[in-house]
Amino acid sequence: MVYKSFLIKYAEIGTKGKNRYLFEDALVKQIRHALKEVDGVFKVTKESGRIYAEAESEYDYDDVISALKRVFGIVWICPMVQIENKDYENLKKEVVSYMDEVYPDKNLTFKVYARRGDKQYPHTSEQINRDMGEVILNAFPEIRVDVHHPDVLLSVEVRSKINIYSLMIPGAGGMPIGTNGKAMLLLSGGIDSPVAGYMIAKRGVKIEATYFHAPPYTSERAKQKVVDLAKLVARYAGPIALHIVNFTDIQLYIYDKCPHEELTIIMRRYMMKIAERIAKENGCIGLITGESIGRWHLRRSSLLK
Repeated sequence: MVYKSFLIKYAEIGTKGKNRYLFEDALVKQIRHALKEVDGVFKVTKESGRIYAEAESEYDYDDVISALKRVFGIVWICPMVQIENKDYENLKKEVVSYMDEVYPDKNLTFKVYARRGDKQYPHTSEQINRDMGEVILNAFPEIRVDVHHPDVLLSVEVRSKINIYSLMIPGAGGMPIGTNGKAMLLLSGGIDSPVAGYMIAKRGVKIEATYFHAPPYTSERAKQKVVDLAKLVARYAGPIALHIVNFTDIQLYIYDKCPHEELTIIMRRYMMKIAERIAKENGCIGLITGESIGRWHLRRSSLLK
C-alpha cells in the first residue's frame, strides 16, 4: 500500500478551549518544518480536530514516519486512505480494497469503528459498522470478527472526505514547540543536560543553549561533542542557538581568590549568573539544567562537614 495521506492526532491540545487553534497552528508549523527535511512535497492542513499531511509527490515512507515521530505534540500518526467520493457503494469497495492491500495474510480478526462527523451523511455510524463488516466478511471468509480484542481495528471517519485507516504509530507526545515560552539550557558534554533540554522542549518550550568552554582545560573535541549534542536535541526541539562562553579567565580568577573546597559551587554560581544574563538578553524566561537536587544536596553536605 502506498499511502498518500497521514492523519495526525493530538491529545492535550484538545483541552485548550478557545485558544486551541493557536496550539494547532503551532503544531501545523512544526509538522511542515519536519517534512521539509525529507524528500517529497507535502500539503499540511487542519480541520476541526484533525490535522492532515498529504503527499503531493513521491516520498520515502520510513523517512516521513521518522520525521513525524520527532514532532512534539503528535500522539498518533495514522497512514490512511482518503476518498472524496462518499457514495456508499464506493465506500464498500474502498474498504475491501484497503483490507486486501494492507493485510495480505487474512488469518486475523477485525472490528470496524465508524465515526460520522458529517451528520448530513445518510448512514449512521452503527449502520456503517455493520455494512462494512459484512462486505469484508463476504470478500474474505477466512477473516473473523472480534469486537473485544481485534487484531485490526479498522477506522472509518466520515467528514468532508472519508478517512480509512487501521495503523496507529505512536508519536512523541507533549506540546508543540514555542507554545510555552523560551528558556536557556546550560549544556555540557554529559547526558543529563541534553535530556533535560529534551524534556522541557517536550512541554512546548523553545530552547537556546549556553556552553562554558575553558581552553586549554577543556579540549576542542569536548566543544565539538557539545555542538553535536545540540544538533541532536535540535532534531526534536527545532533550531537551537548555541552560545559558547570562554570561561578560562573566570575559572582561574576563582581558583586564585576563593577557598579551594568551594571552587565547584562558586564556579557553578558564576555559570548560572552568566547564563541568566544571556537568557535575559535573548528573551528567555527561565534556565534549564541537568543538575540533580540530590547531587547538590550531597555536595553541599560534604562542604559543611
